[in-house]
Amino acid sequence: MSSFLEISKMDMVFPTAKGDFTALKNVNLKINKGEFISLIGHSGCGKSTVLNVVAGLYQASKGGVLLNNSYVTEPGPERAVVFQNHSLLPWLTAYQNVELAVKQVFAKKMNAVEMKEWIEYNLKLVHMDHAMHKRPDEISGGMKQRVGIARALAMQPEVLLMDEPFGALDALTRAHMQDSLMEIQEELKNTVIMITHDVDEAVLLSDRIVMMTNGPAATIGEILAVNIERPRDRLDLAKDVEYNQCRSAVLTFLYEKQRKVEVIKSHAANTTTIKKQPIAAA
Repeated sequence: MSSFLEISKMDMVFPTAKGDFTALKNVNLKINKGEFISLIGHSGCGKSTVLNVVAGLYQASKGGVLLNNSYVTEPGPERAVVFQNHSLLPWLTAYQNVELAVKQVFAKKMNAVEMKEWIEYNLKLVHMDHAMHKRPDEISGGMKQRVGIARALAMQPEVLLMDEPFGALDALTRAHMQDSLMEIQEELKNTVIMITHDVDEAVLLSDRIVMMTNGPAATIGEILAVNIERPRDRLDLAKDVEYNQCRSAVLTFLYEKQRKVEVIKSHAANTTTIKKQPIAAA
């Protein structure tokens, strides 16, 4: 049986002034419908590049992405992206920001009443119905991000792509947003691919955690299944054996296994440099 979303033999090479730079090499990943996948790894490992190829913003140099057995070649409403920066239009209210997306996707499918109900439903889903008529400068950072998520969800995407959506938020707001995202995913059953640097966030939210090796030529190093029942409560998980084992496994990959790889690479580079040094005349 074919996967809902498949990243197959994907390479990504960027031209630079110093020659081609291979950001990704032979990335392979199969994702089932309704799965919550987190991509985690050190800065520069190509997480955002993977997400951008799935979004259709980049074209892979080799291989590519299949969604419902069709190649992804450009952006589409079935794949909505939520960035770290909410990207709301500052002169529009929360309602109007979501309305823009709804009109773009459903202009020929919904009448005015249906659109209004759909916009309000999605704002309520992220607990922003009380502030739907406020502009971005009248609400907090966490509330702006909620509106950004509502805008993405209002497109009714099959895949929700999130690039460190809570990275700029304070710890308490971030926790509230994580809880909201779990509620939303439980209700809508969206397929979610999220980039994060936060190990606890990855374990809390994910069905599987995809750990990337360090770049250049980054690829998938390990995939960890998070076998913790849903719904999940962050206070209960603090004492959960499976949670702590998953957390330990991700930390070990990031800060032990990848560190060893970097040491080996550094040693090899230094050895090569020494061999190339000319022998000084006696």
